[in-house]
Amino acid sequence: MEKGLNKFFEEFLEKDSLFAQKKALQSNYLPESISHRDTQIEQIAQILAPVLKEDKPSNLFIYGKTGTGKTLTIKHVSKNLDMIAQKRSVPLRICYVNCKLKKITDTEYRLIAHLARELGMEIPATGLPTDEVYKIFFAALEKENLHYVLVLDEIDWLIKKTGDEILYNLTRINSELEQSQITLVGISNDLMFTDTLDPRVKSSLSEEEILFPPYNAHQIQDILKQRASVAFKSGKITPGVLEKCAAYAARDHGDARRALELIRVAGELAERQNQSKLLIDHLDLAEDKIEKDRMIEAVSSQPKQVQATLYAILNIPPSKNNVIFTGEVYNFYTQLCHKAGLRPLTQRRVSDVIGELDMLGIINAKVISKGRYGRTREISIPHTEQLASELKGLLEEGLAFT
Repeated sequence: MEKGLNKFFEEFLEKDSLFAQKKALQSNYLPESISHRDTQIEQIAQILAPVLKEDKPSNLFIYGKTGTGKTLTIKHVSKNLDMIAQKRSVPLRICYVNCKLKKITDTEYRLIAHLARELGMEIPATGLPTDEVYKIFFAALEKENLHYVLVLDEIDWLIKKTGDEILYNLTRINSELEQSQITLVGISNDLMFTDTLDPRVKSSLSEEEILFPPYNAHQIQDILKQRASVAFKSGKITPGVLEKCAAYAARDHGDARRALELIRVAGELAERQNQSKLLIDHLDLAEDKIEKDRMIEAVSSQPKQVQATLYAILNIPPSKNNVIFTGEVYNFYTQLCHKAGLRPLTQRRVSDVIGELDMLGIINAKVISKGRYGRTREISIPHTEQLASELKGLLEEGLAFT
């Protein structure tokens, strides 16, 4: 077996690849220019530019759905801002934090400790009062005598885990700083994010807002052509592939990141089949693979109650119109809870769970009115029978029915 593997890897290294620079299709790749975001780049630059004159910019919140170029654009502006600051000897530090990363932003202590360490301070993983960690961070800022721009990507995840008091604390630091100042840039997929904040916290932010609209099919096609020209060797993509890939992504709410992932996976599948070119068939295979992987990951990470609700939906025979109703789901769900040793949620809470599954794209759930009988949801399953069957098996294993 070991000799077989060695031979496989040797042959793999000798094979001609379709790719020239695959990293150009990765989400963390920063191209020299950003397509179709000139307006947003200009707005962000105008808001943050005062820091070059050593004035404090406004706090900034950037909104838009996944794959609309928010992170890419702020990194592009930050890179150029930092270059000018160094050239003009402006004491500027831009710190980027992805709030979805565990062990950095899952508690207020860990985030502030991380920021302090970035400024050269030594902080233990645990053990100090949070107020003491703030004092160390505060002292580090004062010592550096700089303009500190803190970019919190996926900021809504941070607030879900730590509460919104952390935003209030970070904005209040400026009233105590004498040698330095801090500016917050928040990035969120949730357009209503600030509406959920405590009024006191929202007032302290005094933020400006920029919205990133979804890309259309033409714009995604431009982005794909730009990246594919770097990522693939010349002549390796057959005509129509990029156009169809753009159409897939535009259908899925203008997500350019998904389009880039799709073309990358399609290229990898073509190489595994020893094909000399990327074909449209590989795109279809990649679409199925990504959808399957995304669904399995999303479902396996859900709490038991959510999994039980989904299992009920997948096991109820649909009506003639291929829809299932909330009441049917709840009846089946309560039976499952008994088998799985779970305490059933209320019907209203299960209705909320169904709404959450709809938001994740795992099911489709349309709210309809039944007049004086209230409202219900028409539920349908947007997946192939094969994928639905695999999800059932995954849920059965996770719920461990007795």
